[in-house]
Amino acid sequence: MLIRLGYDLQFDIPAPVAMVALLNVHPSRVRDLEEADELRTEPRLETSCYRDSFGNRCARFVASPGRLKIFSSTLIRDSGLPDETNWSVGETAVGDLPPETLTFLLNSRYCEVDRFSTIALELFGHTAPGWGRVQAVCDWVNRKLAFSYHHARPTKTAMDVFTERIGVCRDFQHLAITFCRALGIPARYATGYLGDIGVPPGGPMDFSAWFEVYLGGRWWTFDARHNTPRIGRVLIATGRDAADVAITTSFGQAALRSFFVVTEEEKAAPAFDAEVRHPENVESLA
Repeated sequence: MLIRLGYDLQFDIPAPVAMVALLNVHPSRVRDLEEADELRTEPRLETSCYRDSFGNRCARFVASPGRLKIFSSTLIRDSGLPDETNWSVGETAVGDLPPETLTFLLNSRYCEVDRFSTIALELFGHTAPGWGRVQAVCDWVNRKLAFSYHHARPTKTAMDVFTERIGVCRDFQHLAITFCRALGIPARYATGYLGDIGVPPGGPMDFSAWFEVYLGGRWWTFDARHNTPRIGRVLIATGRDAADVAITTSFGQAALRSFFVVTEEEKAAPAFDAEVRHPENVESLA
């Protein structure tokens, strides 16, 4: 199938500010693109691209005072198949893990692994290692947490989520990631497009969060928020947690005024009518 991807983000900029954006399709999906995947700005700014330490494609620029619009639209081929599952795949002993996976066992900004060692064993220590254990984590998180945009906040950690039992998609994933790491399973945060393909419409479109775990020598997709294989995931970036993959990071003031995302099977050209949304994926270092 073909999936139309796009976004329109608008900011009010009071003074010149350096910004970094993670809005391009992940390098692992570039071969599937049918159209150019280019970040554009109004007014037009000089941008440069680089790969961060996790292999994500980043764009950087300096925005001038006034209204800034960041937008793009592209078309990507997708298999149309749901996320892969493999109940027979097992865990790799920590001593045998590839070195590059070890960072995904450690504490990070939103994942306090050391505080969950006992909790994780009490909840999941009886579950057989492997795919079933990770699925048990997702089942527990999905069952115990309520979803609410009104309870999003940029400082919420896995322990906060565990205590409050409510949050947005990033909070579901942070808690599941932390449980997995505490059980010795490398887990990393992922963000990208996930439209309502094959499921009932769920409201205004947004960038989505999920996570990946290292089992049987490769990374697999899991999603504690939706907790079911989905069609049409398009990865943008992976990192230790949401702090590594904010869609925009401003090194100064940049107030988000409108936010629009489209990700849908290609049928008709979407209308880019921007609307004010929840800026849960926008990071400010002011």
